[in-house]
Amino acid sequence: MQLFIGIMSGTSLDGVDVALVRFKAGACTLQDSHFLPYPTTLKTKLLDLHAPNQNELEAALLLGNALAHLYAEAVNQLLTKTGLQANKIEAIGCHGQTIRHRPELGFTLQIGNAALLAELTGITVVSDFRSRDIAAGGQGAPLVPAFHQAIFGDSTKNRAIVNIGGIANITYLAKNGDVLGFDSGPGNMLIDSWVKLHLNQDYDANGEWAAKGVVLDSLLFNMLAEPYFALPPPKSTGRDLFNDHWLKQHLLYPHLRPQDVARTLTALTAHSIHDALNKCGNVDEVYICGGGARNDCLIASLQALLGKAPIHSTKQLGIDVDWVEAVAFAWLAKQTIDSKPSNLPAVTGARGLRVLGAIYPA
Repeated sequence: MQLFIGIMSGTSLDGVDVALVRFKAGACTLQDSHFLPYPTTLKTKLLDLHAPNQNELEAALLLGNALAHLYAEAVNQLLTKTGLQANKIEAIGCHGQTIRHRPELGFTLQIGNAALLAELTGITVVSDFRSRDIAAGGQGAPLVPAFHQAIFGDSTKNRAIVNIGGIANITYLAKNGDVLGFDSGPGNMLIDSWVKLHLNQDYDANGEWAAKGVVLDSLLFNMLAEPYFALPPPKSTGRDLFNDHWLKQHLLYPHLRPQDVARTLTALTAHSIHDALNKCGNVDEVYICGGGARNDCLIASLQALLGKAPIHSTKQLGIDVDWVEAVAFAWLAKQTIDSKPSNLPAVTGARGLRVLGAIYPA
């Protein structure tokens, strides 16, 4: 038996997900988990860093240090909770916080100072998972389809795994073993930003506010005309494209009710996911994970578009919706430690299989 820890902090910027994962006889099991929210000041500084700014290099490095301390705090709280010592953990897989993702220019940047995290925890850290795939000509994202294939694949059904975080990404697991995966577009990110602006809340709980609005068809049509949606996979995206500036460019209509915009943004996420799934082939069933799985308005909108293909929670496959990505980074760390590749060239467009990640020994 081996124990690994996976850390995920995604584009929603809500906080740190930490998963304790057991690997035994080929099985991967979530043993325990912990969530540590971002302090408001840290979240604000991270959001500011997504746009070009004065002295941003120093700001990124200092925030990377701050994140390492927060990640270490989350790990130590999980160890205290489980009664484990650091020497019982083989390694930590840490995605880091994405600040820039520009594979078309040959780079990606996730901050978090993995060296400092190893120093603070006394545990080997694996990080920087995307860079090697990009160096091999790939998108460097999404990273989790190989994990989805290993854990969620089914030889009798064409299954789609849809992660709705800040950005939504899909993995299509064909029953013949073929895998497709790519970012479909915005998940919760634009909705959260709009809710913050108008309600001063971090998210639309259960989609209740959006459910009070109506879909603005012209606005939805214009947003779906974004060229990214028409691009064939492999492709990936993030705040570099879908951000407040992108949204403002589309809000040129007079007298829009805020809740109608929220409903339309919810529809945008649902339509872009549905359109992405249509590019994959026949889908027998869909499993949702990520924060968007708790948005009833969004899930109802997506189910209406999907028709007969039922939507389920990944909890039915053994991993609760909140922890799939953190578990995935524990799995990715194990692949790296074992010198096994964990990218899928058919997903990212890389020239071949690669061992991902940089290792910082304890």
